[in-house]
Amino acid sequence: MKRVLSIIVLSIVLFTGLGISLEQIGVSNSIISTASAQTVVRRRRRHRSFWQKHRDKLTVAAGTGVGAAIGAGVGSKKAAAIGAGVGAGSAALYTYKLRKRHRRHRRY
Repeated sequence: MKRVLSIIVLSIVLFTGLGISLEQIGVSNSIISTASAQTVVRRRRRHRSFWQKHRDKLTVAAGTGVGAAIGAGVGSKKAAAIGAGVGAGSAALYTYKLRKRHRRHRRY
């Protein structure tokens, strides 16, 4: 019974997704009319520094090092390992969840 029910549910999901993907997408007239009047804007890439390229990894590594140093100062090797784990976790939390990624730059 479980096998038959799972086959029915999977086939419904498959055919629903297939029906959505086979819909025709029409070309709007606005795209055709503006295609001839397009201008190409090319931007040159800035040369990013090592810090800009690897900011996330360096922040987590620094948090790990600081946590390990605090743990080693407080106790033994086990405390240093625990401190390194806590430091890495808190630095990763800051880096990937709390820090604002996209800053708005003003152009004058």
